[in-house]
Amino acid sequence: MGLPEASQLQFTEDQRICRVLNGLWQVSGHHGTIDPKAAIKSMFAYHDAGFTTWDLAEHYGPAADFIGEFRRQLVRERGEDVLQDLQCFTKWVPQRGRTVVTRKIVEAAIDLALKRMYTDRIDLLQFHCWDYDNKDYLEALKHLNSLKEEGKIVHLALTNFDTKHLEIVLNTGIPIVSNQVQFSLIDRRPLVSMVELCQDAKVQLLAYGTLCGGLLSETYLEVSEPRESTLDTASLLKYKTMIDAWGGWELFQQLLQEMSIVALRYQVSLANVAVRYVLQQPTVSGAIVGVRLGLTEHLADNARVFDFNLDREDYARLDSVLAKGRNLQRVIGDCGAEYRQ
Repeated sequence: MGLPEASQLQFTEDQRICRVLNGLWQVSGHHGTIDPKAAIKSMFAYHDAGFTTWDLAEHYGPAADFIGEFRRQLVRERGEDVLQDLQCFTKWVPQRGRTVVTRKIVEAAIDLALKRMYTDRIDLLQFHCWDYDNKDYLEALKHLNSLKEEGKIVHLALTNFDTKHLEIVLNTGIPIVSNQVQFSLIDRRPLVSMVELCQDAKVQLLAYGTLCGGLLSETYLEVSEPRESTLDTASLLKYKTMIDAWGGWELFQQLLQEMSIVALRYQVSLANVAVRYVLQQPTVSGAIVGVRLGLTEHLADNARVFDFNLDREDYARLDSVLAKGRNLQRVIGDCGAEYRQ
């Protein structure tokens, strides 16, 4: 199975990515046990299908080690040149509560990531800040930029930064390629102010939570509200909370009903509609879809995201429900605010 040209995007001058990124949070230990051999085999399947872009973080359990072993096996079986078709985006999240972030601490973290991922440079390093009041986050970014200039990092990015602090970082002159934020039919906070700044500053958005952990799917259409005890992954628990904040289960069912009409029109899945909606938003370069390596795979279904485009009729149908939901910018705060409360 090969993906169409529409699946690719020129993310930077030197990097083309698949617009549906493989998210590795689901191997972190909160979504079931992952067998390493089965995981690597599954990674080959994703890569060969055209899903060549991976999103991970140092704290996603064995995710970085899986990337490293996958790279080793790719080189051993197919040669060094095949790595040109692979993109691995990782994150550095400093220890919460740390008051000082020195060059030594930053470089040690990056060196560890390079070792685990079996590479001499990180394609995209996405930085997270826990506390904006602690201005050491700007020092950390300066150290990361220094490591970028030394060649250990190809591009710098952010994750879960709000609009105000993204602008502060941009005003330092540190080159930021993208910001990774939660973005879905349920959580449309990036449209309030983030998108406008990104358009002006030519910063791209990478979206996660687009499927609300799997809740935006046929599995939850026309079913009673699930009890917390039946939500057996960290993602399901997290995004059920977002749905509650947005408008509750009854309104969510109305949204799924309208999504099902759109899906039937194009002969695609509800998940396809959810991802397509986010991919068509301004400045969004890619949507991160979680993969449970060796447990389940949705390659054929994910590929159908690139077979259609939503039109005005579809937007009107979806907006008829979305307009009834709460403004999460007011309920929670701007992008990433939930990580700083």
